[in-house]
Amino acid sequence: MKYLVGISRIFVGILFIISGLIKLNDPVGFSFKLEEYFSSGVLDLPFFEPYALTISIFVVIFEVLLGVMLLIGFRVKFTVWSLLLMIVGFTFLTFYSAYFNKVTDCGCFGDAIKLTPWESFTKDVILLVLIIILFIGKKYIVSPIGSNTKRIITLVSLLLCSMYAYYVLNHLPVVDFRPYKIGANIAQGMTVPENAPKAIFEYAWEFNINGEKKIIVTKGDYPSVDGEFVDVTTTEIQKGYEPPIHDFTIEQEGEDFTSSLLQEPKLVMVIAYDLGKTQFETFDTIKQTTDKAIKKGYKVIGMSASAKSFADKVVKEYNLGFDFYFTDETTLKTIVRSNPGILVLEKGTILQKVHYNDVDELKFK
Repeated sequence: MKYLVGISRIFVGILFIISGLIKLNDPVGFSFKLEEYFSSGVLDLPFFEPYALTISIFVVIFEVLLGVMLLIGFRVKFTVWSLLLMIVGFTFLTFYSAYFNKVTDCGCFGDAIKLTPWESFTKDVILLVLIIILFIGKKYIVSPIGSNTKRIITLVSLLLCSMYAYYVLNHLPVVDFRPYKIGANIAQGMTVPENAPKAIFEYAWEFNINGEKKIIVTKGDYPSVDGEFVDVTTTEIQKGYEPPIHDFTIEQEGEDFTSSLLQEPKLVMVIAYDLGKTQFETFDTIKQTTDKAIKKGYKVIGMSASAKSFADKVVKEYNLGFDFYFTDETTLKTIVRSNPGILVLEKGTILQKVHYNDVDELKFK
């Protein structure tokens, strides 16, 4: 039992630290995932949505601290109980999401590692078993480190996590795991290779043959049956290749400008997924920056999921030298974790990407 506890302790501790740090790198992204849980019917707690970011920061820092405390053997009873309660909650959420197909990505490892709902549930079940082992054998969780040293390590971990969270919230994630990272070409990210695996579907055809219901299953072709067609049920049995970028469009008044704008040699995108929630005090600086870009020959566009009437009002109020285009809100949230944020592109390749606090760092040729 002692060795089993030791192995479980190392595995759980390291996994919680890694998982927590990945999400701590992008707490805004994790808050978007929490909003999905709050509003999707999994938790059905929409009144928590305004506090999603605060909750996400607390959860990820606590996750890291639990991993550290487990490895150094600090406050063992509290640590093991906290791990058990946390993993029970996570297991319930991932099972509910997987069974009812509510949230398709748990966000357990942010954008670094994508897990399907059932993969997330399996991972949590394994962790639940390991944490139960720790709970049963907590007397074996010991450490030669003194109590004061353990307190110092825990406090230093808390301080470092808090400083890191403060930095990424006021700038951008230090490591960008998303397909819109600097150096990525958006057009290339939307292409599907010729030899990419295609989705395979199974079709259950229902016919009425001489007054009796008959189901015929095929992989696609309409069956040759002498009877009356009633219905067909389609099931995807194998997923096809999905490009990293599959939901990117730039539209204005129903017209798609994606292809043409991604061919611009000098393009600046001002992205505000929701203008109603944006930091309006930054638009004075954004106007100065975009006016400078326009003078240097850049085409500047705004991108938002807000209504055109509201976008036009913002353009008029701040005397902006560009118009807004419509893009899906989830896509804009994925592109940049800042509302607003700015990108500089060259023929679809992202050269610069900044938080609204770092607009003065942009450089225009």
